[in-house]
Order: sequence, then structure tokens, then C-alpha cells
Amino acid sequence: MSVTAPAGFRAAGVAAGIKPTGALDLALVVNDGPRHTAAGVFTTNKVKAAPVLWSQQVLQERSLHAVVLNSGGANACTGPEGFQDTHATAEKVAEVLGVGAIDVAVCSTGLIGERLPMPAVVSGVDGAAAALAGTAEAGTAAATAVLTTDSKAKQATAAGNGFGVGGFAKGAGMLAPNMATMLSVLTTDAVVEPDVLDTALRAATRTTFDRLDVDGGTSTNDTVLVLASGASGVEPSAAELTDVLTAISTDLVRQLQADAEGATKAVDITVRGARTEDDAVHIGRIIAEDNLVKTALFGSDPNWGRIAMALGRAQAEIDVSRVEIITNGVSLFVGGLPNRDRGEADLTGRDIEIVVDLHLGDQAATILSTDLSHDYVEENSAYSS
Repeated sequence: MSVTAPAGFRAAGVAAGIKPTGALDLALVVNDGPRHTAAGVFTTNKVKAAPVLWSQQVLQERSLHAVVLNSGGANACTGPEGFQDTHATAEKVAEVLGVGAIDVAVCSTGLIGERLPMPAVVSGVDGAAAALAGTAEAGTAAATAVLTTDSKAKQATAAGNGFGVGGFAKGAGMLAPNMATMLSVLTTDAVVEPDVLDTALRAATRTTFDRLDVDGGTSTNDTVLVLASGASGVEPSAAELTDVLTAISTDLVRQLQADAEGATKAVDITVRGARTEDDAVHIGRIIAEDNLVKTALFGSDPNWGRIAMALGRAQAEIDVSRVEIITNGVSLFVGGLPNRDRGEADLTGRDIEIVVDLHLGDQAATILSTDLSHDYVEENSAYSS
């Protein structure tokens, strides 16, 4: 259950001293080949962290030998000096691995606005390089080293016909993706051409990572990377590769949803009967991000009126005389009018399913979300202190 499951990969996670707690805080994932194909998707937030800018640059070559990741600091909004720190980190990894800095992607996560303690980062790279291994334990250490407010490491594997995919992800808050969310590294031993890998990753993230919306906050550091070693000798079809990447991404996204900050409910919001998929996604996000909807769900209150209010704000085609709102299997609102007593919908459990049927077309999308709890407010009100 780790990035080391596919052939050709080693990983490590160490305590570099970036976090004052002494917890694991620097991870290294290395592709030993024989191929080094790579692809990535990144945040669309206009305020991009230095490691995002660096990794976008190096991935223009569609090739990576390694990814170095740190928690304990986002290295975002740190100016030219922060970018130099990212470059120096890549150069250090390149030095210990005997590759070029252009072969190394960098990811960071943590508090925005502070520079990283570079002596700790540099010594941490040395320690991680010495600890590299192709074991499950090494993969778990890497997955643990990237955690911030997460309560546990999130890992998954998926199998194709003669090849495999492994990966980890981190993220518990500031989750409202646009092409990616949080940090995630995926690995595969498939033989893949660069354009095929890029297309498959984008197709997979579009319906998985990009459909998770915890709090409406799109991170400055969002990154999803996939590295392909070719060590299996198997070249899957583009369709099969996309299916397997989608499967592992779905698994990881469900783990992210379950571990979201302060969450007491796992909420699936499906919008169907839309004219376009974009309409369905947009309406689902509007509902997922509405605080009145989220607080009602926290209170297990089947207040469909808040859902109707939220979807009515969407810049999408809606005819209220056709709208149907179904909550945990109970059709509460139909054609502009109440349909059944709201008390018939039981929301006391953790899992909640909201279905909004527009009855206008044949397009649908599901957004994964959570409720808004006391714990979420308390945790985020004190994050920087």
C-alpha cells in the first residue's frame, strides 16, 4: 500500500527538523527506471508556491528521477528567495542521486508566508537518501512525512494487466481543487509514452481529485504527480492506464474526505439531469461550499430549503419547476414544492447522499464534501499559532 509497490521505486521519510515537534517532515521518492516518464497537474490558484512554479518548469520535459517533499512549511508567498530555496533543494537531491536538478520535482506543504529552514532541509535530503528503500515501510514513512493536520497517512495501490500503480496523498483542509488538490505522488511500473501519461493523469484527476471540496479553499501548493518507471515491461492501452489511475485516485480521494478537518459527515452531492457536465459540477460545488448547508448537515438537519437556496445561486441552467431534491433516498422537494416531511430523511449517520435532479438533460457529476463542525472552526482559527 505505498509508492514503492510498483517495480522500480524507492522512498524514504525522515525527521529533518523542519517541524519543531520532531515528527517526520521530509520525504523522497526515487524512480530507478529504466524509464523516467512523468506528468503532473497543479493548482490553478494565481498565488502559486515556489515549489509549484519549479515543478511546473521541470515537468515541461515530461521526465523525473525523483520528487522531494516537505511538510512544516509551504514556501508560498516567499518571493525570489523562496524560489531559490526550492532550486537549492532540487540541486541537493540531484547531487546525492547523481542526476540533474531538472530531473527533480519539489513539493511543500504547511503554513504560507515563511521561508524554510534550509540547513534542516539540506541535511534532511542527505538523511532521506541514506534511508531510501523499496519496502512498504519506506513508502509509509514517505507518506507520513508529508502530513500536516492529517490524522493518518493515506496510501493506495491498484493493479492493471501486468503492471501496478501505487501512491500516497495528503490533505485535510484548504481542499477545493482545480485540476488537483493537496499533494499526491503516484507511481507506476508501466511503459508509458509522455503524452499518454499526461492525458491519462488529467482524465483521472478531473473526476477524482478535482471533485473533492471540503471548504472552498484552493491551496497555493496543490500538486499531483505520476512517475512511470517502465520496469514491468508492459505497455497498457491509454484506456486501461486511465482506468487504473482513476481507481487509485478514487481510493485516495475517499481517504482524504474521511480525514478532512473536523468532519463528522461524509457528504456526496450528485447533480444529475443537467444540460452539461460543467453545469452539474458547478452546482455541486455551490452546494458543497455553502456554509448554511454544511452547518445543517453537521446538525443532522434535513433542511432541504438551504440546498434549494444554494443551487439557485449557481450560474447554470435551472428550471425550479423541474428540480427534485433527494436526501438519503427521500424525495423532499419536487417541482418547486415540498414533497414529503423533511423528518423522513435520517441524517444521523456519518454518510449523507444529496441528489439534485434538474430534469433538463443527461449530464451528471458528484462532488465529495463534508460538514462544517465546531472542531473545524477551532482548528483553523488557531492554525498559525
